[in-house]
Amino acid sequence: MTSSDRRPGAGRHRSPSAAHRVRAVLPRVSLPAVVLATVLSTGACGTLQGSGRADGERTTAAADRGPVGRTAPPAPSATPTAPDPAPTAPDPAPAGLPGLGPATSARVPADARQVVVVTGQGRNSARSHVVLYRRTGSGWQGGATWSAHNALKGWTDDHHLNDLRSPIGVFTLSDAGGLLPDPGSKLPYTHSGGFSVGGTGFEGEPLAGSFDYVIAIDYNHVKGTSPLDWGRPLGADKGGGIWLHVDHGGPTHACVSLPEAHLKELLRTLDPAQHPVVVMGDAASLAE
Repeated sequence: MTSSDRRPGAGRHRSPSAAHRVRAVLPRVSLPAVVLATVLSTGACGTLQGSGRADGERTTAAADRGPVGRTAPPAPSATPTAPDPAPTAPDPAPAGLPGLGPATSARVPADARQVVVVTGQGRNSARSHVVLYRRTGSGWQGGATWSAHNALKGWTDDHHLNDLRSPIGVFTLSDAGGLLPDPGSKLPYTHSGGFSVGGTGFEGEPLAGSFDYVIAIDYNHVKGTSPLDWGRPLGADKGGGIWLHVDHGGPTHACVSLPEAHLKELLRTLDPAQHPVVVMGDAASLAE
């Protein structure tokens, strides 16, 4: 694509998240008080046109960000009660994910139940394939294999701004967005004109529509913020704005791109409650 890790312009406005702080106040009573506690929660690899900031609606799945109520236990009863059932044993660790060696597998969080594996054809190749795995009681179940593109020069385990390589590693997937309205994403979604892009890619292909849908890869990205957010915890020199986005038919600057239908499937499937991550790199590196 035409540029990488470039800061979007000013003028960003984001509407509040769907999560709200909730307080419950009980009336005074002569009995002992009852306490009710409430537990509350870019340049990417293309040129962003317009404001370059999230100025649209950001939605959040209610199951992810909604309040959870908890009340004090009731007073003891004189009637004997049955003992609590024995605790349920946790699910056994499933067999390793296909293609991942012991070092890479060890970096996958234990609570991750959805893993997007991006496997590059070679260290210096811009072509890769993507498989979504779900953890079940019988182990990891993989879906179809989707073709994809990565950065022009391939992969690196030490990504820097404009090096034209995608970072190797295991990263969480927390936030999404796009130029088009939310297609039913379970991840918090930012709908904004800041995702507009124009120009042509490395092979002369048009870039328009590449950011119709995106999922932020949490490499040098502040989790819980729009993909357009410019926060860079590792510093600007380490790049950022690295996304899963719609494929435009050619190499990217650092992102991973795949066909629109498959990206929409990811948006509708990846669930914050399942702690999704992406494992990405060339095949030899992932096998370590």
